[in-house]
Amino acid sequence: MIMPEMNGRDLAGQLSVFYPDIKLLFMSGYTADIIIHKGMLNERASFIQKPFSRSDLAVKLRGMLDNTNDVNVD
Repeated sequence: MIMPEMNGRDLAGQLSVFYPDIKLLFMSGYTADIIIHKGMLNERASFIQKPFSRSDLAVKLRGMLDNTNDVNVD
């Protein structure tokens, strides 16, 4: 979410212009509640909190690819 010179939301917006159907997964060491509260993501965005295991990432990505954004990894 937080990167030098740009944040993840801004990058996602730029990518979405060229790839409108792109699926995006945001990750941060902050909790989703804090990220959403600060307005960096909306409630429907796919998000995974660091640290996460390879298994957690696989479950999240599978859910996104299956178009089921209700998969939560805590």
